[in-house]
Amino acid sequence: EVQLVESGGGAVQPGGSLRLSCVASGFTFRISGMRWVRQAPGKGLEWVSSISVGGSTTYADSVKGRFTISRDNAKNTLFLQMNSLKPEDTAVYYCTRVSDGSRGQGTQVTVSS
Repeated sequence: EVQLVESGGGAVQPGGSLRLSCVASGFTFRISGMRWVRQAPGKGLEWVSSISVGGSTTYADSVKGRFTISRDNAKNTLFLQMNSLKPEDTAVYYCTRVSDGSRGQGTQVTVSS
């Protein structure tokens, strides 16, 4: 059974930082492309960033230069380092497996002064 467990969310002020983690199990993480997506209140899912099996990364324009996706295959863990956070980054963040869209329960990020 595929399991993805996100953590690291919280409430921060604008300009602050958070590091999200996603621990994967039930599949071979090191050969799986992974993504972070988010859902803001009242809105649909928005793609944030992807990382390939080989470590290539892509970002949505809205987060480029502020967020960094990475992975630790030895620990079956996906990360999202979020810097210079803005109120519009407020959302529930999910890690997902590219091949089938499996995702975890999400972690809430709230950016507010």
